[in-house]
Amino acid sequence: MIKKWIIFIINILFPVIIFSQELINNSNQKDNVLLPGTSTSISLILENITTEDNFYDIKISSSTQNISPILKSDKLRIVSKEKKVYVVPLKISTETTEGKYKIKLEAISQLDQSKIIKETDIYISEKRDISLLVVESPDYIKAGEKISINFLVKNLGNIDEHLSLESKNAIIDKDTSIVLKPKESRVITIYKTTDSELKQNEIQNINLSVLSKDNPNKNTTVYSSVKIISTKPEQKDIYHRLPISASISQITMENMNRYSDGFQGEIYGRGSLDEKNKNRIEFRALTANPVEFNSFVQYEEYFLNYKNDHFFAHIGDKTYSASYLTEYARYGRGIEIQYNFKKFEIGGFYNRPRFFRDIKDEFNIYSSFKIRKNSEIKIGYLYKTPKIEDDNFSNIPLNSDANIPYITGKLKASENITLLGEIAYSKTKELVGNAYMLQGQARFKKIDGSIIYMRSNPKFAGYFTNTNSVNGNLNYKIAEKINFFANYIKDAKNFERDTLLLAAPYRDFFQYGIEYNYHSSGSILFYNGFQKYQDRLEPKQFDYNEKYFKVSINQQLGIFKINIDAQIGQTDNYLTGFKGKSSFYTSTITFDKFRTSFNLFASYANTSRYLLESQKQFFYGARVISHLSDKTNFSLFYQNNYLPEEYYQSRNLFEIIFHQQLFPGHEVDLSGRYALHRGQLGNKDYIFSLKYTMRINIPIKKIAEYVTLSGNINRQNIQKIDGIKLTLGNYISITDKNGNYTFKNIIPGDYFLEIDRSTLNINDITTIPLPILLSLNSKDNIFNFGLTTAATIYGDLEFFDKKNNSSDKKESVIVEASHNEEIFRKIVVLGEKFNFTYLRPGDWKVTIYRNGLDKRYKIAVDTFQFNLKPSEKKEIKIKISKQQNEIKYQQETIKINYNTHKK
Repeated sequence: MIKKWIIFIINILFPVIIFSQELINNSNQKDNVLLPGTSTSISLILENITTEDNFYDIKISSSTQNISPILKSDKLRIVSKEKKVYVVPLKISTETTEGKYKIKLEAISQLDQSKIIKETDIYISEKRDISLLVVESPDYIKAGEKISINFLVKNLGNIDEHLSLESKNAIIDKDTSIVLKPKESRVITIYKTTDSELKQNEIQNINLSVLSKDNPNKNTTVYSSVKIISTKPEQKDIYHRLPISASISQITMENMNRYSDGFQGEIYGRGSLDEKNKNRIEFRALTANPVEFNSFVQYEEYFLNYKNDHFFAHIGDKTYSASYLTEYARYGRGIEIQYNFKKFEIGGFYNRPRFFRDIKDEFNIYSSFKIRKNSEIKIGYLYKTPKIEDDNFSNIPLNSDANIPYITGKLKASENITLLGEIAYSKTKELVGNAYMLQGQARFKKIDGSIIYMRSNPKFAGYFTNTNSVNGNLNYKIAEKINFFANYIKDAKNFERDTLLLAAPYRDFFQYGIEYNYHSSGSILFYNGFQKYQDRLEPKQFDYNEKYFKVSINQQLGIFKINIDAQIGQTDNYLTGFKGKSSFYTSTITFDKFRTSFNLFASYANTSRYLLESQKQFFYGARVISHLSDKTNFSLFYQNNYLPEEYYQSRNLFEIIFHQQLFPGHEVDLSGRYALHRGQLGNKDYIFSLKYTMRINIPIKKIAEYVTLSGNINRQNIQKIDGIKLTLGNYISITDKNGNYTFKNIIPGDYFLEIDRSTLNINDITTIPLPILLSLNSKDNIFNFGLTTAATIYGDLEFFDKKNNSSDKKESVIVEASHNEEIFRKIVVLGEKFNFTYLRPGDWKVTIYRNGLDKRYKIAVDTFQFNLKPSEKKEIKIKISKQQNEIKYQQETIKINYNTHKK
């Protein structure tokens, strides 16, 4: 009995304390849930129902070899009619899988061989543990080469793991879904091809994530850093430069049977005057357009502006603006200045309009105050001078000099609501007028919208006169896939737009509808509303009011995006006085293929909007945009006709554009257009343009001086020291007979110093790891290192097992050799050999990691340290054996009392 209790104490009580496993009572078997890799005990009640005292031979067995009784046999005395609690100590191996197992006890009477049989179930819970680590990764590669990294993933749990592998910036070799059995491991290789055109050296972090499909909330991610060395590094510069483009265009145009042509030149530049990008300038000189102006020809323009963090100044041509009500957009020639004091800003401009006949010049001054973040108030004054003052026109707003003070404001009322507004007052020789504008924006989780309302009276001398306009929209998310929307637009009728452009038709438009996203790749929209369109020019081409219903379907099918619209409505034609039906059917298909974008469209209309009561129109066309290469672009457009409502702008009927970079800094653009000029319905224009552009970077400031790098490669027990090739970015140097090298005229910066191993003997190695990053900022830089012969570490992984269990050969460890920041790893299966070659002489440390090795295996020595000499081959032997339970006997008797433990 003493032997029994000693074994029990050594093998059960101590592990119980360590692993916190409670004594299991078979009275509540559902609570018998245990973890693999632990020790425990169960209690069974035995009863001697005979009339005699009896001795029993106890035999314990398990339904799996992974759960082993520590005492497989025992003897027990039970007096007559007595019940005894018998404790069965168990050891559960780490390989035990999840599930239910049976423990069986047989008590055989020594008197008559009768048996008492007791059985109980124990439940082994699941254990999930995934290990992931980098096994092999290059320190550096050349740009254009493939990064290849090996990761080791191992299942340290006791159930099969269905794993999903993913990498955000690399490609996983072979399968991205694997199944690992308990203790099974797999080497995962991921790779990434680097950009051969990389301009600068960089470090890339390559990652691998392992996700358990059965436990998606838990994933493991490991990163590995690799240095990418550019083979075509960008040529740095010791000068700060300003990019400028100079171009000349030959333009030919035929308009209404009138032929004209000529040349137009341009110089344009934009950039900073210093390397910190604080002082920025922009300028343009564009000569007069040689043909009649339209939207496809650039208008003559000259300007220069300067800007820093606080100050802005502009002189020359631009679109000048005071405020929304007073002078919204007025293209002209003048000067503008602004100065910002953080919370306070002042500014103003003087402008002589170029495309508005009624204004001679105008002067504006303002100051703004920042109340708080995203809230400010602006106070300004605009003075306008008309070209002609005439008392006969005293009933029009701008019949004399106009004084227009104004106030604008922006208020961030809350995180979700923003309010904007303006009030303006005008006074001329005869008239006094006013105008105001209110705008609100709101954005919440399910609803967002905005509205703007403007009104000006008949005597107001600002940008708008005797008009009002409303523009609003509302979006409401009813459900996850259903949205409600509404839009209303009422245009201003009287405004002073530059005569360079025609005004769009007057619109009074309201629309509301529902969008249903029936799939991630498709949606359907239902619209209902009305629209009023009125031509602003005489004679009018259209004037109608239309109520309509519209359905729109958007669908993605593979590479194709398809849009289909169908609209039906009832039209009141005010131009002709009749009413009729109007219908539109439109389809559009877009797709990308072969670096080319294709857009095909067609539309059929049968309307009562224009001069005919039932006017049929068919529109069709296509647009193709192709990036043939990084240096060549091509686009083609065709559309047979346009709606009359679009006549206010220039419209392409046929267009072809070709762009070619001849060589860096030199480009050619060729374009041809067959178009309808603005305001024209039938007369077509032909425009051809050939443009040559040269891009140059003008040095404006010297920001650095050239530096040099020199050094010596000292010889350590090697013969060849001359003719060794070294590279530093784009620079190359060759050592002389003494091992000296020099790099001259280097632009300051960070560089990787590399050595060409093809110029070394096969076993030669540098005394420091190369390539190495050097920061060259001083005028003269010195860097020395040595050259020696490489060493080797090799050895055996000796495994001792008396039973010679074949399953042990699946076990493996990781052998790591490290020297300063150099680390090499190998996965070695028990009983195999290993080696590390081409090692730098010095102090090395070899460490053996268990890699999930079962606790029963003992590594005799898991760390080796030694100093490697040049050309030395160091052998090490790693001994691994199975641990055996050591039982010591105690001569004295001990007394054990049992208490029942319940969970």
